[in-house]
Amino acid sequence: MPKKHRQQLLTKEIEENPFLTDEELAGKFQVSIQTIRLDRLELGIPEVRERIKMMAERSFDQIRSIPLHEVIGDLVDLQLDKSGISILEIKEEHVFSRTRIARGHHLFAQANSLAVAVINDQIALTLSADIRFVRAVKLYEKCVSKAYVRPIPGEKVKAKVEVFTYVGDELVFQGNFVIYRSHKEMQLRGGKSHADSH
Repeated sequence: MPKKHRQQLLTKEIEENPFLTDEELAGKFQVSIQTIRLDRLELGIPEVRERIKMMAERSFDQIRSIPLHEVIGDLVDLQLDKSGISILEIKEEHVFSRTRIARGHHLFAQANSLAVAVINDQIALTLSADIRFVRAVKLYEKCVSKAYVRPIPGEKVKAKVEVFTYVGDELVFQGNFVIYRSHKEMQLRGGKSHADSH
């Protein structure tokens, strides 16, 4: 593949998925990691850690339901009552020592805390969770969780949050969470919007 064409595709690939490592990109383009690094330098694209840091520093909505340090993983995007993204790199403390496979409760905790964080309310609690572990996650893999809030028709105190966790392009975990939100908060917001409309 000509260098110019590869660099165009590389730019597009990183725009679509900024969490891709140089190793993953090298595999996709079937070139050496050094080639990817040189391409990035020429294009002025920072390495994955810097890209994640830049995303985290961008302005996004402030969490209301839980303190930021209680979100498992690094929160890189949050649109309250809409969507959110967090990243969890699997380290030694997350895996079984014998198999080097991540303990399931860490993946659940990442998804569950993100599902709570996207709710625009002072009180948000998990009522139920329907979860599925699609494949085992290994040491040093990077888990990217994406949460989407889906309203429940006619329901004021509950919201459904769908969470999908990926390693690269591969789905590794899926969860459907029903989150309770404070009815009092909803009434206050409802009252305010009603007053504003007059």
